[in-house]
Amino acid sequence: QVQLVESGGGLVQAGGSLSLSCAASARTFSTYSMGWFRQAPGKEREFVAVISGSSYNTIYADSVKGRFTISRDNAKNMWYLQMRSLKPDDTAVYFCAAGRRWGPSENNFDYWGQGTQVTVSS
Repeated sequence: QVQLVESGGGLVQAGGSLSLSCAASARTFSTYSMGWFRQAPGKEREFVAVISGSSYNTIYADSVKGRFTISRDNAKNMWYLQMRSLKPDDTAVYFCAAGRRWGPSENNFDYWGQGTQVTVSS
């Protein structure tokens, strides 16, 4: 059974940077897509970014495109989200996820982490 754990959340001022990591407790297939989602208080969970296992193709939500970078290291069973130029609207609990299908839909992901809090002050 694959278990995912996020780390790296915290408090940062607007315009600053923060990097998140996701570690899998078991080896993941290199063909799996690895993604990030986020959920702000009172709002539904939304897609942030995803990276494919085959060619490292990426998809970003329009709200983070150009500011966030997703990457992965299959040898370490880890993937990352580098965030820069952070805005107060980026404040949310961030979840990492892995799945066998490609795309931004939550239905494409089979495994989820517990979430890590990111707070951006104005």
